[in-house]
Formats: sequence, structure tokens, C-alpha cells
Amino acid sequence: MQAVQAAAFGAPSVLGVTEVAAPEPGPGRMTIDVTHAAVGLVDVFLRQGLYKDRPGMPQAPFVPGLEVAGTVRELGEGVTGFTVGERVVSMSAAIGTGGYASVYLTDPALVVSLDGFDVDSALAVSVLPNAAMAHVALTRVAHLAKGESVLVHGALGGFSAAFPGIATQLGASRVVGTVRAGRLEEAGRSRLPYDRIVDSAAMTEALAGETFDIVIDPVGGDVRTRSLDLMGPGSRLLVGGNAGGDWDHAFPSNDLWQRSVTVSGFNSAAYLPSHPDAIRPALEAARTALTAGLGEMEIEVLPFSEAATAHERMENRSLTGRIVLVPDTPA
Repeated sequence: MQAVQAAAFGAPSVLGVTEVAAPEPGPGRMTIDVTHAAVGLVDVFLRQGLYKDRPGMPQAPFVPGLEVAGTVRELGEGVTGFTVGERVVSMSAAIGTGGYASVYLTDPALVVSLDGFDVDSALAVSVLPNAAMAHVALTRVAHLAKGESVLVHGALGGFSAAFPGIATQLGASRVVGTVRAGRLEEAGRSRLPYDRIVDSAAMTEALAGETFDIVIDPVGGDVRTRSLDLMGPGSRLLVGGNAGGDWDHAFPSNDLWQRSVTVSGFNSAAYLPSHPDAIRPALEAARTALTAGLGEMEIEVLPFSEAATAHERMENRSLTGRIVLVPDTPA
């Protein structure tokens, strides 16, 4: 089968298409014939070797990719609820690999059917897994209540972009996003259900007088600290990444008790394996939100052979919406 392999840790140029053996599903597992594989920031971090010294992380050479859409190829012993040929999307409950390939091995608990739903597979793989994670984050960690307001940093990023649709579905009264100044024009064209998107560098001034019950922050750094000025007593800050790359940032913990606010971390790779009961309702809620048009975004499709280009654009932030990869057409 075709697979995009990271031959070593390093620059995007380490990615190349190769032929490897297709995986076979053992008991309790299934394989998917991949039509679309989502490209995420975590794929970039893994390829760069950022996590290579952490236990359980992939070592080069490896095939990146956590989320795929396609059709059921084969069901392992004991697997029920799916049929061969059925359209599906699979998410990853851990930092795994293998998605940039024409066949993907997965756990059926992480798979949701698209059969009977009028949803494009490229859009589904770009939105649905992140929307499921957003559902878990909002319901299980941030405890969003109907009528509460939500602020989302990095509003157009793959993870953040899932929050306005799920928050709206859960009854949020207002969902506001922040982006870098260079993405404001793109934000103006966005079809995501934000009430407003503002410049993150000027958010305190732009949103003066407003406070939010929940703040979603996958960006980090100064954006995280300044979020405190937009939170009132009882507000919750959910830390879900470090896309800004400031790994040395220190957070003023004394502000938490003085302001009476809460900060929680959310990492699906850590949370979902220990809370498997959250996965199925989250996937189904995400599918409902997507079919209701709450996750519309721009998608660019590239062949496996242009995986390095996709990663370059992820690194230099020169993309609009999300990128998905598809197997190369045989010559």
C-alpha cells in the first residue's frame, strides 16, 4: 500500500511516499481503505521530533496521521456494528500514527459511520474528530452550561474551529473568536458560527467590558495570560495546546484564586483512553453538528506526494482552512 513515511526527524523534506505492507485487523480491530487523511499540527510536531524523547512516542521511520475518512475494508474478530464498504471517519484517542496511508488500522470505538449522512468525506475528516474532542472538552472538562458565553483563541485553527459549532449546539449564548491580525481578512470570510472574530493582539480593547464563562486556548504565551482580563468569577480557562510555540511561558497562578477562576488542561491523548465512555456520544454529537452545517470551512486536498508541501504550509501558517491528503493516483 501507499504510505507517507517520515524517514527521520527533521524538516518537511523527510516525508516521502513509499510502499509498505497493509495492516491486518486482529481481534477487536478494523481496517479502513483511506480516501482522505487530515493534516494536523500534532503531525508536524511529531515529524520535527518534538516528542521523540517521551515514552510511547513514535520513532523514525514512521507514518504520520491521526484521523482518516474512507470505507471499511475488513473487520477483525468480534467487531460488530459496521459493514465492509461503509463510509466512515476514524479519530485517534492517543498520539498514534498511520493515517497517511491507503489502509488504516483502528479501534472501532473511535469510528463513526457516514452512511446515510450527506457529508463530504474531506470535510468530515477535517471537522468531525476535532468536533468530537471539542464536545468532550466542553461537556466533561469545561462544563459548559446552556446560556454561557465562550471565547476561542486561534479561532480558525483545526482544533479551535470545531468549538463554535459544538458550543452553539450545546446552547452557548455567544461564541467569539480571536486570530492573529494577518488572518482577520480570512476570518471575515469564515462560515464558522462565530458571533464575532477579533485581533488577538487587541482583544482586551476590542472586547472591553465583556467577560466570558469559558475561554478555549490552544495558542498559549501572552494570549493565555491576557485571557484573565476577559474572565469573571467562576470562569473557566481550558488550555488545549501551545500552537504559539512559547514553551517557556509562565502563568500567574496567584491570579486564579484572586479572580476566582479555574484553569484546566485538556489533551485528548491523555483524557480519552481513561474515559472511553465519552467517545461514542461525542462522535455522534459531532456528526449531528456537522450535518447541521455548523462546521463549514475551507478544505484543500493534496496528494500523498505533496505531504511535505502540506507540512511546510502548516509550519509557515500560509494555509486557509485545513489540508487533507489523498492517495496518489497510479500512473
